[in-house]
Amino acid sequence: MTEPIHIISLGAGVQSSCMALMAAKGEIGPMPTAAIFADTQAEPKSVYDWLEWLTKQLPFPVHRVSFGNLLEKSLIVRTSKNGKNGKNTKYTQHSPPAFIFDGKKAGILMRQCTVDSKITIIHREINKIRQKRPVVQWIGISLDEAHRMKPSRKKHVKNVFPLIDHGMTRKDCLRWMEVGQFPEPPRSACSFCPYHDDNEWIRLRDKEPEAFAQAVDYERRLQSTMKQVTNFRGTPWLHHSHQPLGSVVFVPTSGKRDIQINMNFGNECEGMCGV
Repeated sequence: MTEPIHIISLGAGVQSSCMALMAAKGEIGPMPTAAIFADTQAEPKSVYDWLEWLTKQLPFPVHRVSFGNLLEKSLIVRTSKNGKNGKNTKYTQHSPPAFIFDGKKAGILMRQCTVDSKITIIHREINKIRQKRPVVQWIGISLDEAHRMKPSRKKHVKNVFPLIDHGMTRKDCLRWMEVGQFPEPPRSACSFCPYHDDNEWIRLRDKEPEAFAQAVDYERRLQSTMKQVTNFRGTPWLHHSHQPLGSVVFVPTSGKRDIQINMNFGNECEGMCGV
């Protein structure tokens, strides 16, 4: 039987960075063949700076792959000649789960971004690396987020969760990195991700104003885009208050260092974002 190769799905956030560094130090194994970072080209500069640093610490290569700029691609209005609503149906792809409000009812825009810009791209790169060998894919979900665990949809890929096997929470990951005298990783998510909690919006506004300004501008552009979509009702917002992001009064919560972004993942996400 062919031995599987081990590949890390690297989100470049706290959990996956901790997992990769633990592998580099031989604390979890076997040694991965590679790590894969799926680049949306839409994360804050702190994430890319961190990724550059992290790559230099690892004894295995980090494959950086991308399907293009998620921000720009999600704003393209497309026309279908045979859509379910008839000819010339206008629609978008790669959408983030923005909060929708039509004045009476609230909802969430269908999330396409993770599958399109993360999962599909990572599996494409896995197929290039594996050369018909089975793959064990390491995913950086921690014990406090165990509900996010999901099996692989690919028969040649087995998902494993080393941090859960080691009983580690996100707080434990931060403690491990502090004891090892590693810098603290940034939170990994697109600058305009609607799953940011108020702590992260405050951090972006105060520490990474360019990323926050990008999110404010994206919200306006998304609203303009969705007005062109066939049968779309309501207005998309990046904050759950349904208020313009640039004027929201954010309410910080305590313990922000130990708490994951309020990504409301559950069944929404498969451990490819925010870790």
